[in-house]
Amino acid sequence: MYLRLSREDAAKDTFCSHPESSSIASQREVIRSFLREHDDMELYDIYVDDGYSGMNPDRPELKRMMADVEAGNLNCIIVRDLSRLSRDYIEAGRLIQKTFPAFQVRFIAITDGFDSLTADGNETFFLLPVRNFINDAYCRDISERVRSHQRIKRENGAFIGAFAVYGYCKDSTDKNRLLPDAYPAQIVRKIFAWKLDGMSAPAIADKLNAQGVLSPMEYKKSKGERFSTGFLTGAKPMWSAVAVKRILQNEIYTGVMVQGKSRKISCKIPRCEAMPKEKWVRRAGTHPAIISAGDYEAVQRLLQTECRAVKGETKAHPFSGLLFCGSCGEAMVRRVNRYRGKEKVCFICSRNNGGRGCSRHTIPEEELYDTVFLGLQSQLALFLEREQVWGRLSRTEAASGEAACLEGELVRLRKEQKQYLSLRSGLYEDLKGGVITREDFQTFRRLYETKYRTAEDKIKKQEAALHRLLAARETKGTELKHLKEELTLEALDRSVLISFIECVRVYEDKRIVIRFRYRDRFQEAVMSEIRADSRGKETV
Repeated sequence: MYLRLSREDAAKDTFCSHPESSSIASQREVIRSFLREHDDMELYDIYVDDGYSGMNPDRPELKRMMADVEAGNLNCIIVRDLSRLSRDYIEAGRLIQKTFPAFQVRFIAITDGFDSLTADGNETFFLLPVRNFINDAYCRDISERVRSHQRIKRENGAFIGAFAVYGYCKDSTDKNRLLPDAYPAQIVRKIFAWKLDGMSAPAIADKLNAQGVLSPMEYKKSKGERFSTGFLTGAKPMWSAVAVKRILQNEIYTGVMVQGKSRKISCKIPRCEAMPKEKWVRRAGTHPAIISAGDYEAVQRLLQTECRAVKGETKAHPFSGLLFCGSCGEAMVRRVNRYRGKEKVCFICSRNNGGRGCSRHTIPEEELYDTVFLGLQSQLALFLEREQVWGRLSRTEAASGEAACLEGELVRLRKEQKQYLSLRSGLYEDLKGGVITREDFQTFRRLYETKYRTAEDKIKKQEAALHRLLAARETKGTELKHLKEELTLEALDRSVLISFIECVRVYEDKRIVIRFRYRDRFQEAVMSEIRADSRGKETV
């Protein structure tokens, strides 16, 4: 007997000591009942594929059964119905009409009333293919329904993954919501902090392994999760540079749900294809953030430039990934020159260092530090003098009129949509009662259906606009809070550089141009203050 089910449940079969799906137990009992009525049959073996799709031909127990068929160990196969053997129209037809007859194997599908021993040509070549085609179509229909349901969930910001990403766990009351998992969330914060402090991905991985921190896969196993991955490289999974980079590049740690990165090609092909980035589904504010948006953006900028530690050091130089040639745009490299026991450190253009045409753009390390430090001090002094700017920024952040308008419009649209649904539902009663004709029924039904869909489209657009607004407000508030906390400058180190500077460009004449972070925020606030002062003067 061959038994198969694509979904597991918590029922326990009375014939076995291990948990399995109740439908497997039901299939077994139907076949056993059939066998009790046929004394000429002897049970050879039971083949059970519990948790495998009927569209998947690569089932372990199906393979074992076919090996026994080829070895001549059995000459009859019984299933509860045709869909248990396969839901693939072509595969089912090949097995039943070609493979089984070739090995003189009788095939019985009990509830479908098919027995290859007694079936005539009409059943074998007409009714059987039709039933297999229906099973195939059913599977495609279920696949489309599942895809549609998952798409709606993704658009609503619900998490639909089988396993929560490292650093999070599923909410016990809502499996589609993520919550921070205390221990791994702490590790994620350390990884980002170490990266901002100048450590490379391999160095971070080595440090985690040295401290005995469980890798993401080992941590999931320690919690009893049946997790597997294609990135396994050894018997015991360890931290690697690739694993560290995957965490550093994952936007989900900022509270933004990013899903739909890949999709299954077909219900018949167990392979996925990558989706272009513009088609990913992003929803902000769906779960608590572990990493601030500012730190995440700073790390992404650092990852774009290779940051390697000086030989003998574990951390990169403070200016690594931030210092560039003003002429060609290439990164500047640190050079140590030793002469008569004295050491002189400077930075030069990497293109000149590699003999690719640009000039040296040399700048001594000490001069670079002093210039950048003075530039930061003067910039921060300017900011600190503008108390009114901070007040205006706070008032701007507190203004939520636009969000309130969007929410109000959503309430109105949902009410309007509900009204169209009610009107459409009442048409049948009007038709039945003779209030309207069938022609009017069809006309009004199409009209209400169109209005309902139009309202639905407007609701989706309003929800998307609200999501964007809330995400922008949250990001801006986080950035300003971060800047206020670090506004006092006492020393120049990597954390200060990452917090306040996007890049530093050095030109041939030793001119240095510093591109600050948050410049747009302050410029916007200053302009708002100027406009406000102008209006005040005009009023006076």
